[in-house]
Amino acid sequence: MDDQILTMAQAAEILQMTERQVYELTRRRSQERMDYPFPVFAIHSKALRVRRSDLMAWISQLAQQGRAQ
Repeated sequence: MDDQILTMAQAAEILQMTERQVYELTRRRSQERMDYPFPVFAIHSKALRVRRSDLMAWISQLAQQGRAQ
């Protein structure tokens, strides 16, 4: 189940964000500026996906960074 592939809508639901906000995290500019880039991959240009285990690891990294500050 950890390797479940999520759509951006499903990722947005987990993150309690709008789908538009999640898509903003996937933009090249956002990816380059972040210490921990959003773990997205493209099936093709119109189909972005994220693996649930990668999303949870990304959330953990951000939480640890927040605690360290």
